[in-house]
Amino acid sequence: MIIKILLIIFIGFASGLAVGAGFVAFLTVLGVIPRLTQLTKTMKFIHYYEWGVVLGAVAGGWSSLYNIFFNLWEIWVIPIGLASGIYIGLLAAALTEVLNVLPILAKRIGIDGKITILLMAIVFGKIVGSLFQWVYFVE
Repeated sequence: MIIKILLIIFIGFASGLAVGAGFVAFLTVLGVIPRLTQLTKTMKFIHYYEWGVVLGAVAGGWSSLYNIFFNLWEIWVIPIGLASGIYIGLLAAALTEVLNVLPILAKRIGIDGKITILLMAIVFGKIVGSLFQWVYFVE
């Protein structure tokens, strides 16, 4: 019984390290945060961006372990949703600026003139994946 518990702890810890290292490598190698500060012209606040990402990842990981409910007024949904949308939009803009992935991918797999097909495959894949999650995993 002790060996089973230790194995579960080890696998959980190793998985967390792997995911965390991948997340940090993603942000560091691609230079997402510096590019985001360049886009918003807020380079002097780069340390706040970095700490925001770290604390957000820690808080998100911690909160995913528990069923946390916030009983807020419905009016709070508007600024929270607006801030989330702005963040996702800025992150997507920074990734688009940093990465030129789709044209490179299209060239590598031999569909240079058909990048629209590649984009539609990505879109339909996201739609099918979302529908699969909602149909099978959401109660």
